Amino acid sequence: MTQKVAVLGTGKIGEALLSGMLRAGWAPADLLVTARRPERAEELRARYGVTPVTNPEAAKTADTLILTVKPQDMGTLLDELAPHIPADRLVISGAAGIPTSFFEERLTAGTPVVRVMTNTPALVDEAMSVISAGTHATAEHLAHAEEIFGAVGKTLRVPESQQDACTALSGSGPAYFFYLVEAMTDAGILLGLPRDKAHELIVQSAIGAAVMLRDSGEHPVKLRENVTSPAGTTINAIRELESHGVRAALIAALEAARDRSRELASGNKD
Repeated sequence: MTQKVAVLGTGKIGEALLSGMLRAGWAPADLLVTARRPERAEELRARYGVTPVTNPEAAKTADTLILTVKPQDMGTLLDELAPHIPADRLVISGAAGIPTSFFEERLTAGTPVVRVMTNTPALVDEAMSVISAGTHATAEHLAHAEEIFGAVGKTLRVPESQQDACTALSGSGPAYFFYLVEAMTDAGILLGLPRDKAHELIVQSAIGAAVMLRDSGEHPVKLRENVTSPAGTTINAIRELESHGVRAALIAALEAARDRSRELASGNKD
């Protein structure tokens, strides 16, 4: 961990990544940050002991650049960085929908680029980060990206052609679960429970179910069947879910998210 790493555009996800790296053993002296507002940069210095710099200074100084700005701001950032990035810098993009070719076309020929799609559970060290290599990225570059993003959760390597599908499943995935919890909480209130009690029941059930999925090794169908007794409450609920097309709606929703990711990759921001 002697290399210098710069996090550019340090918002919530960038800060979560920064704090996770520090907990994993990176030295504050080896971490640089940039932020749009000077007061934000000073806040990060005070909180973590890291060094605020400008974007060009980060490009000149750091061995690895992690770009965490919004997708619509990435072109402007690259215009600012390109004159200062040597070809031996590793550039890691966390921008949804933007392919590695977008960076390779704007940076010095041969610059290694790694694309990462993480998600908001990085804020609690439970992220799912999906990592893909650009044309010039090596296994060593991928391992370095895994080391960084492994500080805030799990990592998975996939071909870049699968990134849009991963964005639909895990990048946007937490929102689907929050949406489901919101709906179940409303149902609990309709059934006569106070909101706080309904929320606690659902959240703990979700945590327990997730741990069982992760640790049991059982197929989700098997785990569901274990709860579904003949002529019981659960099978009646499942029948209603099926009759209302919930499974088909979920598939259609993920396809729509995948398609939007492809549109963003093609430059369609509208």
